[in-house]
Amino acid sequence: MATHYANIYFKEFLAYTPKLISALVVLFIGLYAIRLINRFIRRIMIKRDLDPTLTKFLADILLWGLRILLFVTFIAKLGIETSSFVAILGAMGLAIGLSLQGSLSNFAGGMLIILFKPFKVGHTIEAQGVIATVSEIQIFVTKLITANNQTVFIPNGILSNGTITNYSLQKSRRADLTFSISYDSDIKKAKDLIMEILNNNPKVLQTPKPDVFVKNLTDSAIQLAVRPWANNEDFGAVFTDTLENCKNAFDAAGIIIQPFVKEVSQSNSAT
Repeated sequence: MATHYANIYFKEFLAYTPKLISALVVLFIGLYAIRLINRFIRRIMIKRDLDPTLTKFLADILLWGLRILLFVTFIAKLGIETSSFVAILGAMGLAIGLSLQGSLSNFAGGMLIILFKPFKVGHTIEAQGVIATVSEIQIFVTKLITANNQTVFIPNGILSNGTITNYSLQKSRRADLTFSISYDSDIKKAKDLIMEILNNNPKVLQTPKPDVFVKNLTDSAIQLAVRPWANNEDFGAVFTDTLENCKNAFDAAGIIIQPFVKEVSQSNSAT
């Protein structure tokens, strides 16, 4: 009896062998072809100066798509019905998609950031209440490094749908400072001192020219607006140097910087 069944299994195996061999041939040739195609596509995208993150992502998507197609072809070569298998894959994809709605939103946001490039790696941006330098743009999150060396991860979904201020997109920035001086001070003298300080600072750009003007007349002070321009890398130094140098110059010239006066309501003052 055992010999009988062994002969039957052996005959079935011999009949099935051509399908198995052809399926294995398709599998190995397919894997080799996928590797060549993936390398070729990567080289094309690199030559066209596509974003490295986008290049890697598209190459990986193509790689796994071809692998899935090869696997379905391999199953079909073995003689297994593929319609039910494809239906199972579709149901699994739907279930995964419903359970990962937030991740898919971040995925779509990452694609928008990579394609439209509102910022790049190395840019300093302000988004979601954070001012930091972009360290890495991933598919689901963007990695930022703050000035005090903290790492912040912002999901790409909310990042792509929110307001982004890119401080690095332009080569220069303008510092907006305000000095409040007393009404007893000489406005022209104060403005001349500020302009002298700005013109003597080599980090302050002369094109566009720095500007000083009366911004407002409040109940307690004259507000002078100071508008120096600087290259992005010099912006912080120009901002702090202007504050310090103007304070020292005002003290030497006897110009009084009016302190902030908190307004007190009539009801509070009455009590």
